[in-house]
Amino acid sequence: MKSKILTSLVLGSALVFAGCTDLEVVETDSIVTAPEGDFQGVDAKGNLTSAYNALALQNTQENLYALSEATTDELFIPTRGTDWGDNGVWRDLAKHTWNSSHQFNLNTWNFLNSTVYGTNQLLHPATTKTPLQEAEAKFIRAYFMFWILDLWRQVPIRQADEGPEVNPTILSAQEAVDFIISDLEAALPVLPATKSGEIENQDVASKASARMLLAKLYLNKHIYLGATVNNADMDKVIGYVTEIEADGYKLQNGFFQIFSPSADSETILYSNGKYDSRIWGSLHYNQGRETDNKNGGWNGFVTPAEFYAKFEGPTDENLEGGPQEERRGYVPGEKLGIGFLIGTQGGPGGPVKARSGQNLVFTKNVTSLTGQPDYSGIRLLKYHPTINMPGSNANHLMIFRYADALLMKAEALLRKGSTAEALTLVNSLRTIRQATPLGSLSEDDVLDERGRELYIEGWRRNDMVRFGKFAAQFVFVEDASPDRNVFPIPDVALGSNPNLKQNAGY
Repeated sequence: MKSKILTSLVLGSALVFAGCTDLEVVETDSIVTAPEGDFQGVDAKGNLTSAYNALALQNTQENLYALSEATTDELFIPTRGTDWGDNGVWRDLAKHTWNSSHQFNLNTWNFLNSTVYGTNQLLHPATTKTPLQEAEAKFIRAYFMFWILDLWRQVPIRQADEGPEVNPTILSAQEAVDFIISDLEAALPVLPATKSGEIENQDVASKASARMLLAKLYLNKHIYLGATVNNADMDKVIGYVTEIEADGYKLQNGFFQIFSPSADSETILYSNGKYDSRIWGSLHYNQGRETDNKNGGWNGFVTPAEFYAKFEGPTDENLEGGPQEERRGYVPGEKLGIGFLIGTQGGPGGPVKARSGQNLVFTKNVTSLTGQPDYSGIRLLKYHPTINMPGSNANHLMIFRYADALLMKAEALLRKGSTAEALTLVNSLRTIRQATPLGSLSEDDVLDERGRELYIEGWRRNDMVRFGKFAAQFVFVEDASPDRNVFPIPDVALGSNPNLKQNAGY
């Protein structure tokens, strides 16, 4: 495939494997080319709707979510018989042995770049748009460019009026950082201000969501540029989070309520994408809603015992009303639990059964990525099927929330040397989550706190890279090279655009 393509979209329903059968990879390329002749613009309203729909890019268990979570110390997917074998794609993520032909890497590259191109079409002068539509498109373009930068450190850009004979230019990490900042700073004055608890306005771009993305960019900027921490960048993080707080965003009592489709004081931006995979991806085949046990899980994702051990509480059980911290959740005797599911699992008719017919008891330790029984591994459930899906699949997938912003502010203060102030912020979070306040604060403490607070929200790889913990030996990692901090440019992209250069180590 040597034509000058914008991207080779490999979408096909065969890749959205909601069950657990072996994945047969079939490329169904839909080649999206730049327009021939003069560009006439696009329908701004329809284009913007598509762009907002694309914000749900982590609403499946593969692709960006897999790259962000299943590569970390937080999640892995063992093979159970033939279930979740899928040609080794999950095992390669856990072992850090992926290469430039890995399907999830290609899918994610294609999706992100095609969405950026769509926003370029909307932002072109030939498209008739309102100032607000332009500001929203700039926020969305910045969001997707942020992910391209984060994953690959080089960002292709094709203008809407460039023909197929033009190879997309490549922004360096510095150029991409400047581009994203420019988009967000231009959008900020135009975007609406939202207040905490206004659920009907938090699925669109706002001043708070733009500030959140700017804070994330400045917090990670030294990583992207291969530089040391800059105090001026940390001041930017602190300033943007302080402005978010001025809009009334604050920590929410009742941790798991934050992930229900109702108003709360923490949600800054959510997507109307479904969160089915956050529910079913980890649950056992025989687990469903606590009232009827229908819609059984896919029995895939588990968390390592080492990650579970970061939470306060007895190690072998999470009893309802027990001494564990709130974020670790609980497993009641006759209902489906929430949080980290370990030990005997209950259902409406009593204990849920494993495939063997014995009571389903989730064990803590998983010794191998292959040959695992159906009950091995601690499961994670942040979006509860009974709470979140009463009668139909609800749409309320979290993107940005205030606890993340507070921890970014604490991290920036710590990196500047303001340890006491940072500790106060972290302990304010721990107190509301019913965890014991810390007596001191280190970088490792902040990373652990981010893990406890933000598990399965799609930020763990980003955090581990920033703290220097991603290129390391943990759980099943075989290749701990620093080159693994970025992903490879997909083969098909290298073949279609000579301006791209493969990242080191691939």
